[in-house]
Amino acid sequence: MASEIINRNSEIGNRIVCTVTNALTYDQRMQRICTSLAKNGYEVLLVGRHMENEKPLDTLIFNQLRLPNIFQKGFLFYAEHNLRLFFFLLFKKYDILCTIDLDTMPGGCLAAMVRGKRRVFDAHEYFTEVPEIVDRPFVKGFWAAIDRFFTPKYHLHYTVGDGLAEIFSKKYGKKFHTIRSVPFRREISKIQNPASSVQHSKSKFILYQGALNEGRGLEIAIYAMEDLPLEIELWIAGEGDLSDYLRALAADSPARDRIKFLGFVKPADLKQITDAAWLGYSLLENRGLSYYFSLVNKFFDYVQAGVPVLSSDFPEYQKLNEQHRVAFLVEGFSAKDVVAAVQHILNSPEEYEKMKANCRAAAADWNWENEEKKLIDLWAF
Repeated sequence: MASEIINRNSEIGNRIVCTVTNALTYDQRMQRICTSLAKNGYEVLLVGRHMENEKPLDTLIFNQLRLPNIFQKGFLFYAEHNLRLFFFLLFKKYDILCTIDLDTMPGGCLAAMVRGKRRVFDAHEYFTEVPEIVDRPFVKGFWAAIDRFFTPKYHLHYTVGDGLAEIFSKKYGKKFHTIRSVPFRREISKIQNPASSVQHSKSKFILYQGALNEGRGLEIAIYAMEDLPLEIELWIAGEGDLSDYLRALAADSPARDRIKFLGFVKPADLKQITDAAWLGYSLLENRGLSYYFSLVNKFFDYVQAGVPVLSSDFPEYQKLNEQHRVAFLVEGFSAKDVVAAVQHILNSPEEYEKMKANCRAAAADWNWENEEKKLIDLWAF
């Protein structure tokens, strides 16, 4: 397969630069994609941002680079990062640019266009419809203008789910393919015994993993803990815009001793924590099309570990549950809804065990080994 790809792209070249603005150490989707491309004959460089107090980068099969930044957030950060990215790509040797979402698009796409390089757009979300932007007309308008101008100028487009792919294809008049953000296959029988992999009490814990941002149900999960049995804990792995606020909220909660913030966790360590979880948490607020048509990494990470999921009752998750019933779908978005769902699960041990068995079946279908084949075929464009 690798030689076939190289031959197909021989006139273009096989040097790829992928661009993101997040912390490289914790970006599991990009680690999977870059690893797969590197294994199949491409020379890959993943370019991200430098963040304060970051751990050293791990040695991987592909190259990584953090661009320095004076500003860490807001308009000045995006302006500075794209300016640095533009000049970096203006002189860097590469053949194909892969832009991840809109936030590296201005500097990246402009530099690639100036140099006549091939361009690939990987949309992890509906950027102008995320909660942080959708209710801010000026900010949304700015990124929408970037989107309208640059997105049609890419040669290959793909996104994380069929719902978004259909929307984007109609919007731009360009074919958007689907590459789901699923984890590598894990044999359930080889997953470590939770007691040996994570030191915790005999309590059951609900795990949230991912960015601590708006619309992800984290506040209501914290409020819900007040009315859940003492055997239930809430573990939150990740950081984000709401980190300080959520920690303060938890500190004021009567259930504060049962709410744990783990901070950033490396993927290998996060797998062990996920293995030990009782329930995965993946509730999203219906604030914009990005979340409504989402297909988030964490949903598949929970399933791959054999852990049933508490999820929003949105279209993509309904489709997945029709294939393998692995999730308890919640229609509402309140602490009361979370409490009712968790109480139902506690009172339905046979249903819970059936869902764990369904996770094992789903893991054989929803894994990166299957998705990787689609990715490599797409990249032979």
